Amino acid sequence: MSEASKVKIRNPEQLSNRTYAVLSGDDQTDRLCEAIPESACTNLPRNYLLNVGNGSASKLAEQVAGPNVVLPWLMAALGAPAALIGLLMPIKQAGSLLPQLAIAGAIRSVARRKYFWVFSGLTQSACLLLMIAAAIFLTPTQAGWTIVGLLAVYAMASGTASVAFQDVVGKTIPKGRRGRLLANRAAIGGALTIAAGIMIHQYVGRGDDMLVYLGLVFFGALLWFLASGFFFLIREEAGATAGGRNALEEAGVGVRLVKQLSGYRRYLLARALLLTVEIATPLFVLFGQGVVAGGAVGLGTFVVAVGVAQVVGSPFWGRFSDASSRKVLYWSALIAAAAGVVALLITLLPESLQIPPVYALVFILIGLAEAGVRLGRKTWLVDAAPPQDRATWVAFSNTSIGLLVLAGGALGLIAQFLGHEIMMLTIIALSLAGALAAWYMPEAAEAEREAINNPLADNGPTHHS
Repeated sequence: MSEASKVKIRNPEQLSNRTYAVLSGDDQTDRLCEAIPESACTNLPRNYLLNVGNGSASKLAEQVAGPNVVLPWLMAALGAPAALIGLLMPIKQAGSLLPQLAIAGAIRSVARRKYFWVFSGLTQSACLLLMIAAAIFLTPTQAGWTIVGLLAVYAMASGTASVAFQDVVGKTIPKGRRGRLLANRAAIGGALTIAAGIMIHQYVGRGDDMLVYLGLVFFGALLWFLASGFFFLIREEAGATAGGRNALEEAGVGVRLVKQLSGYRRYLLARALLLTVEIATPLFVLFGQGVVAGGAVGLGTFVVAVGVAQVVGSPFWGRFSDASSRKVLYWSALIAAAAGVVALLITLLPESLQIPPVYALVFILIGLAEAGVRLGRKTWLVDAAPPQDRATWVAFSNTSIGLLVLAGGALGLIAQFLGHEIMMLTIIALSLAGALAAWYMPEAAEAEREAINNPLADNGPTHHS
C-alpha cells in the first residue's frame, strides 16, 4: 500500500476535502464564505458531500417508487379503478406545492431547519411502507384509495422538504457553489435514472409479478430513510427564530413582496411561463406515441435519453447558474422551444426515419431544458432572497405555481380536442414567452440588493439566519 493511500485512510477529513474539491471544482473555500457563518464554512466539504448523497438517494427513490411510473403500475396490477390512477400526478404536484406557505411560517420559528427535511423524508418512507401493507391486505378499491391518500401525505412532506432544503442550502453552502451542488445532485440522479430505467425496462412489466412492484416500493422507502440520514448529519448553525407567521400572514407578506419588489415579480412571471418546460416531458411522450413506432422499447429509449441529458447537462448548467442563473433560464427556455420544433419536423420525415432513436433527440433537448430550468430557478431564488425571508420567497413562489400546476392539465385537453400538433405549438409559444420573461429578469445579486434596500418588503435588518 502506498504512503499516499495510507494518508487517505488515516485522514478521512482530507479525503472528504479532496472529494469536495473534485465535485465542486474548487478547493479554496475561504474566499467564498462571505454569505454564510465562518463555522458553516469550516464544515463546507462535509455538508456539500452529505447534500450530494442526500440528493442521489432521494432522486433514485423518486424514480423507483414515484407516482409517474411504479405506483401506476402497482395500482393497475392491483385492479384499482383507472380514475384513481389518473389522480396520482396532480395530487403529487399540487400536494407538494400548495401547503408551503403554512410550512414556511413554521420553519421560521425553528433555529435548525434541517429537521424539517429529516422528518419529511422519514414520512415519505413510512408512506411507501404503508402503501405496501395496503396492497397486501386491502381490496383493490380500498388499496387504491389508501394509496392515493398516502400519496397526498407523501406530497405534503415533499413540499416541507423543499422549503427546508433551500433554506438549509442558503445557510450552509456559499454563493458560487450552490449551482454546482444542485448540478451534482441532478447529474448523479440522472445517472441513477439511466440505470433504474434500464433495470425497470428489463425486469418490470413481464406479467403481473406483484412482488417486483412491491420490491421497488420497498427499495424506495429504504432510499428515503437513507436520504434522511444524510441530511440529519449536515452541520447547520442555529438561525434566527423571530418572525414566525401563520399561513395567512405569510401569504400577506408574499403579496407585499410581489407588489414592491420588481425582481421577485419578474421571477414569478418567468417561472409561471417556464412551468410548461417542467411538465412537458409526458406531453412529448404523448406526441411521440403518435409519431414513432416501438412501443415499450421506444419508451425505454426516451427515459434513457432524458437521463443522459441530465448527466451531460447538469454540470454545465450548475456552473452556468453560479455565473448567471437568469441566463440559464433564458437559454433553457429556448432549448425547450427547439425541442418542440424538432418534434414537429420529425413528423415530416419519411416513415423509415420516424423511429425511437431519431425522436430521442427531442427527449435529449427537453431533458436539457428541464434540468436547466430547475437548476436556474432554484439557484436564482436561493441567491436573491435575503436570509431571513428565504423561506417566504420559496414558499410563496411554490404555492403560487402549485395553483398553476392544476391548470397545466389544459395542455392535455388541447391535445385531446384540438390535436397533438396544436398542443406542441402551444408548448413552443409558452417556452418562447418564458425565454422573453427570463431575459427581462434581474440578476440574482441585483434582486437581492433591491430586497435589502426596500424597507417595506423587509421585516427588519438583514442578518444571517
